[in-house]
Amino acid sequence: MSKATYKEAGVDLEAYRDAMARLPQLMHRTHSPRVMKLEGGFAGLFRLDFDKPLFARRYQDPVLVACSDGVGTKLKVAQRCGRHDTVGIDLVAMCVNDALCCGAEPLFFLDYVAMSRDDPPLLEQIVRGISDGCVQADCALLGGETAIMPDLYQPGEYDLAGFCVGVVERTGLIDGRAIVPGDVVLGVASSGLHSNGYSLVRQVVFERAGLDVQTPIDVLGRTVGEVLLTPTRIYARPFRKLFRREGGSAAVHGIAHITGGGLQENLQRILPPGVALRLDTDAWPIPSVFGWLQQLGQIEDAEMARVFNLGLGLALVVAEDRAEEIQGLFGEFELANWRIGVITSAAG
Repeated sequence: MSKATYKEAGVDLEAYRDAMARLPQLMHRTHSPRVMKLEGGFAGLFRLDFDKPLFARRYQDPVLVACSDGVGTKLKVAQRCGRHDTVGIDLVAMCVNDALCCGAEPLFFLDYVAMSRDDPPLLEQIVRGISDGCVQADCALLGGETAIMPDLYQPGEYDLAGFCVGVVERTGLIDGRAIVPGDVVLGVASSGLHSNGYSLVRQVVFERAGLDVQTPIDVLGRTVGEVLLTPTRIYARPFRKLFRREGGSAAVHGIAHITGGGLQENLQRILPPGVALRLDTDAWPIPSVFGWLQQLGQIEDAEMARVFNLGLGLALVVAEDRAEEIQGLFGEFELANWRIGVITSAAG
């Protein structure tokens, strides 16, 4: 009997070192002077000198905001397509967009990649997407973990988890408690399906309809794979400008990230006692991808609204006298947005 080795058990340390050598440049492109060098260390270092010019604004009573999320079974689509450089953007987006809902400025991001075997080119593709997402969010990719677990994942499979830390001035914390009757609800356009409902998407597209990732979708002008791998939109830059504007945070009374559960459930999470929400479902155009999917799977309207974002990635509850100004700010970033509802009293 031959001597047992780690490589024989499924973990190739030479390949692992090759993979790790590919990552520093993808991390460094996201760094600012706030990231401190720690050669050969076991952690990442980020400076919290809030009273120095490293930050665009000074914090008197800073509160750290932490979020964690994944990409879900959208990863199965990436594996079908053999394309892995976009799901990292989804990973960053799902975490960063959650942090924005508190009014936070994203600071840094950590990733966790679990794989069936060492695959340096695959890992580089994945982390390139994470790096791209961090660039879009203006936050530092501070570090991460790559776990090789051949007995938990089938060959070619992997899973992702992300962790974002941001900061908000305590007096600028957005938690929904300021929402009052008369406030306006704004919806901000999504880039498509984002990263929710993919268990249903895959069942409809691949199992029920029998489509392939290369199948063209005439009504959308792209292939199935291109449509389903469209990255989740990251909203950090317009919100950073909004939060830094004088009175910007005060004008926003609540923010909901429209993920699993759809518009209604996610908005309900931020409503305080004593108020109700009235939505106008005709106020925004639902993108064609949702109509295509609904027709393909014969999905009922209520199920579509419960599972998908239907074209709105974020919803804001804002003071009525600031709504037009905030809509204009999103317009500066070429982000379509609409007035989609109002806040009433609970009896309304």
